[in-house]
Amino acid sequence: MRFNLLGPLEAFSHNDPVSLGGFNQRATAGFLLLHANEVVPTSKLMHALWGYDTPATSRKMVQNAVSGLRKIIDRHAEPAGAVTLTTTAPGYRLTVADGNLDLWHFRRQAEAGRAELAAGDKESGLAKLRAALQLGRGPVLSDLTEAGISWPELQAVAGLRMSVFEDYAQETLNRGRHQEILGELEQMAAAEPTGERMCGLLMVALYRCGRQHDALAAYQRTRAALLDNFGLDPGHELRALEVAVLNHDPSLALDAEPRWRRTIPRPAGVHRCERITAGRGGALTRSSTAQLHRRRHP
Repeated sequence: MRFNLLGPLEAFSHNDPVSLGGFNQRATAGFLLLHANEVVPTSKLMHALWGYDTPATSRKMVQNAVSGLRKIIDRHAEPAGAVTLTTTAPGYRLTVADGNLDLWHFRRQAEAGRAELAAGDKESGLAKLRAALQLGRGPVLSDLTEAGISWPELQAVAGLRMSVFEDYAQETLNRGRHQEILGELEQMAAAEPTGERMCGLLMVALYRCGRQHDALAAYQRTRAALLDNFGLDPGHELRALEVAVLNHDPSLALDAEPRWRRTIPRPAGVHRCERITAGRGGALTRSSTAQLHRRRHP
């Protein structure tokens, strides 16, 4: 069997879709897959499905859900044991072999793409990042989130996907393909209105497309979102980019020999101030500092 998490939860056996049952079974499967190959305590599963106000029968309902999933897996999984669901104190472990989970493929492609970009193999690195992003079919476990599920693990995966897209977009801009990436940047910036790095990338793409006014409007939208959500002003780097756009700074021009400098991916739930400036010859580079504790200045 193989499973897909990057969108609605899906299960397949020999390319044929497999039903995972009702909501409790699907939610249990989704949570165990987010923790694939780890022991998940029963109490953690109970809290994932019902929060901390768990019903009196929640433990029994988890046991029933696991029992139903185990029957489905035993019916469809290969005898070699690439997928198994076992009871292991203090809970359960869903073992999924490498390659049987789309999230595994995503991480592998993203790591390979970033490594190739850092090594100077730009086209191959971009292709791998693009292949990773194309695995997505929508928000992570979107069918469960539509039903009210909200787990920190979902935000972590969403943050990872956003970070990979930002790396892809930045290198695409560095290679002069602002027209190519602009539409996706506009969509992603709308989905992450407080993302300062995303805003900066969009501003550069808009500016290079001759849309200075729209680039400044993008900055104002992010500034307003930061103030509304966190009481924060944009960081120095994004403010400096606004000034550069206003002044038609030559550093925003295209560069024949772009450079790319990698930073540590943003942890889920942490808003970071990403520096998007022009390095030697005008190539876009970035650095980042946590802004969680930055206070608004009058």
